[in-house]
Amino acid sequence: MNNIQEILAYNKTFVESKEYEKYTAGKYPTRKMVIITCMDTRLVEMLPKAMNLKNGDVKIIKNAGAIISQPFGSVMRSVLVAIYELGADEVLVVGHTECGMASLHAETMIGHMVERGVSEEVMTTLENSGIRLQKWLRGFDSVEEGVKHTVEVIKKHPLLPPNVPVHGMVIDSATGELDLVAEGYGQQASL
Repeated sequence: MNNIQEILAYNKTFVESKEYEKYTAGKYPTRKMVIITCMDTRLVEMLPKAMNLKNGDVKIIKNAGAIISQPFGSVMRSVLVAIYELGADEVLVVGHTECGMASLHAETMIGHMVERGVSEEVMTTLENSGIRLQKWLRGFDSVEEGVKHTVEVIKKHPLLPPNVPVHGMVIDSATGELDLVAEGYGQQASL
């Protein structure tokens, strides 16, 4: 049985036994918060538990490194949707220790792409089209600095309401301990 077959078989039992009932929640976050965090597998269950979050409490956006690299990309769009359409009035960026983005090297990843079948011709075409893979695929030197950078991108966004606090934390990926690296209360402009 492959992964998809296994998932579908489990899901059939999940639905038939009404396991979903214990996860029932509305679409609006009860704590009125949106969290941007890393897609790291260690955080799937640990982050909500370490923050005492239950299903329906917050909106969670996950990507590599909890980084907003494009101010008008899909992650920032999701933050704005959470604020303007889903009632969030606070933003929290959560990076984590031992993040793979801290050790990401563009050259190595590009090498892996070529090894897995992406042609040199495609790489050359992208480069000639103005896409700088070296820049786009780079990681960061410090998780704390990565979090602070994303906090600043959000705070300075021209479409963010001036009264929305933006915070930053780093979670220890082994213990769940949280370290506040950017506190947003009092830093937002008043309307």
